[in-house]
Amino acid sequence: MSHTASNPLSILKTRLRTAAAAAALLLSTSAQAADVNALIWCDHADPALLQPFEEANGVKVNIKEFEGTGAGLAIVEQSQPGDWDVMVIDSIDVPRGVEKGLFEPLPEDKLPLADLFPQVKMDSSTVVGGKRYGITEKFGYNTIGYNKTKVDPADMQSMAALTGDKYKGKVAIYDYYLPVIGMAALAIGKKTADLTEADLPALKDELLKMKANAKLVGEVTASQTALATGEVDILVGGGEWVTAGLAKENPALDFSVPKEGAILWSQSLAMFKDSKNKDMALKFIQYIMSPEGQARLATSSCYWGMPANTKAALTDDQKKVLRFDEQPGFLARAQAYPAPNADLDKKMQDMWTEMLQAK
Repeated sequence: MSHTASNPLSILKTRLRTAAAAAALLLSTSAQAADVNALIWCDHADPALLQPFEEANGVKVNIKEFEGTGAGLAIVEQSQPGDWDVMVIDSIDVPRGVEKGLFEPLPEDKLPLADLFPQVKMDSSTVVGGKRYGITEKFGYNTIGYNKTKVDPADMQSMAALTGDKYKGKVAIYDYYLPVIGMAALAIGKKTADLTEADLPALKDELLKMKANAKLVGEVTASQTALATGEVDILVGGGEWVTAGLAKENPALDFSVPKEGAILWSQSLAMFKDSKNKDMALKFIQYIMSPEGQARLATSSCYWGMPANTKAALTDDQKKVLRFDEQPGFLARAQAYPAPNADLDKKMQDMWTEMLQAK
């Protein structure tokens, strides 16, 4: 035995160091157990949203971003049970997660359901077998985004402006087939929920008319940039998620929900059945659904959208940009994304490709 090891002071120091290390490990393990692991869309990555929850609960929210339900479910399939606590998912896709046995029913008595806009509760999707598996947190519209100094805002109250000659070459189209096909359906007087294969020729004709007026068809960033920079004056498929976040830099940008209607998008939160930390996962969902959490989510740096909670703590300026007071009228005219079966979905995608390739 060495002199150092036999020295009582040295032994005491060693023991203290060992005890401290054990305590640190215990604290670290306990903090880790309390962390929330969330599969999210980019709007939840904003520190302004996450930090207040983390500080209030002494936890870390570990996030992984994804785009689209398919990509999110693929991540889950490649993960171990219990790796994830909560997930952001398209409201209409909640049943897909339930069918896979992924989600835990949410306690309705611990959520502010009575404060939600009734039209976005989406019970036909978020409630399965009489149990609630998702709660809508944010919504908005695929509709018409525009620069009100370059176009007549009155024209934007009808989808006819998208196919008329007045704005030829001044239009961009958001390259996502379902909402824009939905807009084409509204333009020809069809309900998105009732679309069949028999409607495809008329839908294709409407899409080709839009394409003939378009300067470009692009994904989110390209189409948004085209509107923001003045390359185009109108964005088909745009909405508050494009214009609201840019309003401070460019107050000329706005959106309309025309008389024919708009396509309603909504996103929900769900909790994983295999979560190892359901209490904190529920706390996170409750925070996001609180008036403060809703305001921060609605105005996230990634994209703005309407908070599902009518009591969201938005400022008057934020409400004005989001057209908060006009929501009842907008929602009355809005229709859900088309939800085709696999066969019709394939045909719709083929039709979209033909539109893209048309000269």
